[in-house]
Amino acid sequence: MKLLHTSDWHLGRSLYGKKRYDEFEQFLDWLSDTIKTEEVDVLLVSGDVFDTRTPGNRAQELYYRFLKKVSSMPCCSHVVIVAGNHDSPSFLNAPGELLRVLNVYVIGAAQEPENEVIEIRDSSGLTKALVCAVPYLRDKDIRTIEPGETIDKKNSKLVAGLRDHYADVCSIAEKRRAELQESGAGRVPVVAMGHLFTAGGKTVDGDGVRELYVGSLAHIDKDTFPSSIDYFALGHLHVPQSVGGATHMRYSGSPIALGYGEATQEKQVILIEFDGTTPNVRTLAVPCFQQLVRIVGSLDDILTRIDKLKMEESTAWLEIEYTGSDIISDLRETLDEALEGSAMEIRRIKNKRVMDGVIGAIEEGETLDNLDTGTVFFRCLDLFEVPDEDRIELRASYDEIVRSIQEEDVNEL
Repeated sequence: MKLLHTSDWHLGRSLYGKKRYDEFEQFLDWLSDTIKTEEVDVLLVSGDVFDTRTPGNRAQELYYRFLKKVSSMPCCSHVVIVAGNHDSPSFLNAPGELLRVLNVYVIGAAQEPENEVIEIRDSSGLTKALVCAVPYLRDKDIRTIEPGETIDKKNSKLVAGLRDHYADVCSIAEKRRAELQESGAGRVPVVAMGHLFTAGGKTVDGDGVRELYVGSLAHIDKDTFPSSIDYFALGHLHVPQSVGGATHMRYSGSPIALGYGEATQEKQVILIEFDGTTPNVRTLAVPCFQQLVRIVGSLDDILTRIDKLKMEESTAWLEIEYTGSDIISDLRETLDEALEGSAMEIRRIKNKRVMDGVIGAIEEGETLDNLDTGTVFFRCLDLFEVPDEDRIELRASYDEIVRSIQEEDVNEL
């Protein structure tokens, strides 16, 4: 039994206004070819299939075309997809009955424990694995709210709710495993899926990964989860990594660089083969379909790097940060001229010299359109001279409200 673990596709994500459908399409083509070449039996997608809860037509087309292609392969018997915090549970669930005919199992929202356990069978009907397909667990799924709760109380209830949910689902899988073993089928592996932020998880600037729960609960310790899990396929963090040194608990990471902070990472998917219930794990590097290059420095530094990239016939998308001491009023024009004759594009220019001047200036004429919600909130705290000791509780309450708004499922009736 060979499984492939991937996550955080974020289909539909753009980069400073630039659509990236060609990259997504190339990745999905590569992934389907890899599934065929490696003779993968089960594909696991651990959340954030789409970048928003209302994906566009092109993003949906890529998703369904990929599922159709993979489900028709003789080797791939099952596809299991769980929702992430970016996904709409109801949107993913809507075609669930139809997709199940193709052995594509989609779990968009928390369900009864027995409904989150998927039995993986081979062509002869023998059970080869049990998948605990747990989606992103929203605050309301695992915690009841009581008036006047402290942050510590909220955190402890959330930890308990998340721990109990996984314990309940895995206990169903353990019971089924025992039944199979008693029938002579042998000891089948238990594979869990999840979309969450574990303790010590690595992130990078600009990856869009946000805290999932109030306070410190975003960092769940590996000991929170049942020891019966033979492999844990995680999503949410875009940097490929294991959890607390446990090689059987892994984030596959995002398959393409979703921001310039990820541009130097080697992206990957994870292949898992079981020797009994022992997972043999190896990674496969995902090709880079669009080079992203960040250039930081003085004007001379920037122009020198551009010249070098031109000599290499690069087709990179550039993020340029000017950090020189001189004010250059025609920076954009100068850089556009330097790029003439190349296939490179500038996606963003950050002029630190100008930014510092703006920040230090009186913000006359500033409007709410120029500010994010966090900036407005903190300015209100300053305006009303709220003491530092009171800001912790207020910040936690503010984060909870914003998160509940972000998690609202606009597709749910």
